[in-house]
Amino acid sequence: MEDYLKIEKIGEGTYGVVYKGRHKATGQVVAMKKIRLESEEEGVPSTAVREVSLLQELKHPNVVRPVHGAYAGQELPLPDLGGHLLLSLVYTHEVVTLWYRAPEVLLGSPRYSTPVDVWSTGTIFAELATKKPLFHGDSEIDQLFRIFRTLGTPNNDVWPDVESLPDYKNTFPKWKSGNLSSMVKNLDKNGLDLLAKMLTYNPPKRISAREAMTHPYFDDLDKSTLPAASINKI
Repeated sequence: MEDYLKIEKIGEGTYGVVYKGRHKATGQVVAMKKIRLESEEEGVPSTAVREVSLLQELKHPNVVRPVHGAYAGQELPLPDLGGHLLLSLVYTHEVVTLWYRAPEVLLGSPRYSTPVDVWSTGTIFAELATKKPLFHGDSEIDQLFRIFRTLGTPNNDVWPDVESLPDYKNTFPKWKSGNLSSMVKNLDKNGLDLLAKMLTYNPPKRISAREAMTHPYFDDLDKSTLPAASINKI
């Protein structure tokens, strides 16, 4: 990594710190992520393997492209991180930074899909409006309780079979559903409606990304700036 100059810290999450950097020879500006290791003896963390594998598959101008890696001072052969590693790591609690993690993941659901991304997008949507995280827990149980205090403690009536999830406890405090508008005051009526649909407990009932793009909140969006492929899907 001696070929790169670290300029400044630009972000920090559960699993690492991101710095703005520059390649000394070419001047190329890059994002440099330093991964936190629980134990060096365990090798590259599964979360890092999954992240790099996904970045290798994604080809988009707004998604960073992995160009170099190093581990414990040694070169990390990025092209050798194959898809088979990704497939074996998908269903885990260690997906998405804690503050943006969906409740089905926090409650130990053995299967989850794209609705977890909609939940994460919803929490970020709220954060953009308020300039602060919506649910900023310091542990999984604290994260769950912060969600419950705002949206109410879920049960089988609002989320079928939630009480059978591995980490659901009948001893959870029974909070009633609160009012999102009191926590996210900078969104209008349509914005709050979209947020509520993105933060729906029951994953199959949660609004999809495609449905969200047709929500009235985006009626004044200039879709001419979107890629043609995206417009055709809306």
